[in-house]
Amino acid sequence: MAGAVTKVYRSLFRRTSTFAATILLGAFFFERTFDVTSEYIFESINRGKLWKHIKHNYEE
Repeated sequence: MAGAVTKVYRSLFRRTSTFAATILLGAFFFERTFDVTSEYIFESINRGKLWKHIKHNYEE
């Protein structure tokens, strides 16, 4: 376990530039994952109530 922590520290967190890049990439992927997941949950809860689900009833 200590060896893995040391490798992660040396490869990602030792230099400020790689630390900042790691934080930025982590934030980007977290945001995308959170956005897709929350959109899926919202659409699952509101299935049949959203405009894209009922639009065919009102279009000519």
